[in-house]
Amino acid sequence: MSDPIIPLVAVGLISIACQYFAYRIKLPAILPLLVVGILVGPVYGVINADALFGDLLFPIVSLSVAIILFEGSLTLRFGDLAGHGSMVRNLCTVGTLVTWLVTAPVAHYALGVSWQLAFLFGAIVTVTGPTVIVPMLRTVRPSSKVANILRWEGIVIDPIGALLAVLVFEYIISTQDALSHTLYAFGLTLGVGLGIGAATGYLLGLALRNSWIPHYLQNTAVLTLMLGAFAGSNVIAHESGLLTVTIIGMWLANMKNVNVEDILEFKETLSVLLISGLFILLASRIDLHSVLSVGWGSILVLVAIMFVARPVGVILSSLGTGLNWREIALLSWIAPRGIVAAAVSALFSLKLEVLEYEQAELLVPMVFLVIITTVVLQSLTSVSVAKKLNMRAPAPHGFLIFGGGLFSRLFAKELMSHDVQVRITDTNWNNMRLARMENIPTYFGNPMSEHAARTLDLSMFGKVLVMSPYRQLNPMVTYHFEHEMGKGTVLGLNNNEQQQRPSHQVSESYVKKLGLFSDDATYGKLAGLVAKGSLIKTTRLSDSFTYEDYKEQYNERAIKLCALDTHNHVHMFTTSNNVKPKSDWKIVSLVNPEKPMEKAIAKAEITAENSIEESKLPG
Repeated sequence: MSDPIIPLVAVGLISIACQYFAYRIKLPAILPLLVVGILVGPVYGVINADALFGDLLFPIVSLSVAIILFEGSLTLRFGDLAGHGSMVRNLCTVGTLVTWLVTAPVAHYALGVSWQLAFLFGAIVTVTGPTVIVPMLRTVRPSSKVANILRWEGIVIDPIGALLAVLVFEYIISTQDALSHTLYAFGLTLGVGLGIGAATGYLLGLALRNSWIPHYLQNTAVLTLMLGAFAGSNVIAHESGLLTVTIIGMWLANMKNVNVEDILEFKETLSVLLISGLFILLASRIDLHSVLSVGWGSILVLVAIMFVARPVGVILSSLGTGLNWREIALLSWIAPRGIVAAAVSALFSLKLEVLEYEQAELLVPMVFLVIITTVVLQSLTSVSVAKKLNMRAPAPHGFLIFGGGLFSRLFAKELMSHDVQVRITDTNWNNMRLARMENIPTYFGNPMSEHAARTLDLSMFGKVLVMSPYRQLNPMVTYHFEHEMGKGTVLGLNNNEQQQRPSHQVSESYVKKLGLFSDDATYGKLAGLVAKGSLIKTTRLSDSFTYEDYKEQYNERAIKLCALDTHNHVHMFTTSNNVKPKSDWKIVSLVNPEKPMEKAIAKAEITAENSIEESKLPG
């Protein structure tokens, strides 16, 4: 193609199509990205990454990997480890060493490559990476303990694996006194990465904490300064930049009074774009003939990596950590290789080819074979493995309710009677005490606190219902959980804020998130109704008692709360949706019982109507 814009736009369109396809079929996006990358590259020749970017390809890849690692490290809060730091530490040290020492000899004998190339290959495939782990975790939904361990390992191990590969590479190219040269390179890389990373992270944290950078420039400033530190580290010590950006992100994530939420949101969007594009571009560079030329020995290498090195590394790393056998088994199975392995292998392969190193052309096919096999096999089987091990969290159909008043407790008990997972959270101890007496799961405290972030497992909740009387706290809870769980996941009661004088009105964007149940369903009204004897009742619809019949029978006496379909999925009534319950659905309502006088009048009216009808009968 003569116009480079066309293939560039094609990469973007293909990547978003792959991401959406993966979302629809509930598989990690890496799988369709790899397959499509191979199809548009070596199979049909639609995209040629080398012709498109030329000498800029690998600088772009290096910068993209730096951004991806930085974004991942921004999520690494030490509190998330909750006592499992030793497991992460062991996986990134003992596990890395086991994978390296098991893989290298098998590659040497099974593939017939030199010891130097075998150890370089073994170092490169020690990394897993957030680009493949995070999408897989979204699909597999393991327990929060396993998910946090895998996420931390995937991010922390990338610079460690890259550093190990750099040391092996330095050993290979050293012609004299290789050992001392390698030790010097190790010390320099470690010192530069830790030093520049810590200094940059601290200074950036100070700048954000003290608002030295205008808010509209924060995302851009942090991104460019991080890339500047990455480039500077690499100038001083070869390939130390990955360690630098990881330290910067971890420092910012754990520095007190530093808000990185806006930065993280920006970086997440950027990372999705970069991951998608990079996998397509790097997969399009694969030479299928080279992959096939690796030979049958590659099967032995793959078996050694997946069924020997990983399980042995996990078992040794788990000693003394208190993990059970199911958790160890799932950790042993989930270890796909990702973008860092692909980028590092391509980088070192080019450098070795320039040096005319024998068999250097086999490095990239070997690494991509491991990436393709682990991604495909583990993407397709991890959900089944997690199910068989009983390690998969339930689908997030539950409800987290903020506010523990009487109405909230009655509603929670009614949902629980239909096997819907519910948890009530409140800062009022008396409300939580009463909820616990009724066997309702609770969290006592501020749901936005650091303690809640560590201990309140959100994996089972698909929605948050804000039903508290705290008008100052409700908007904060709403925006906090909408950021955590996604747009449209938080619903709140109408508080009539839009009726107040202009100086007291809340933002229009917040008002749009209100309207749970109905326009006039405020906290005060619901609390008043249950105090006067209104009850929460479930009514089943049928062919003979339709939704229209329900509305006619209850008329103005009922406030519709939610509907449960035949799969027991809950559909909340709000002012903005249009739930249309069908036959065999159940409607949960707050019903105001008829007063005795109203009942008597209604009965008299029915009797009078029957008398009139009887008088019209002949005879």
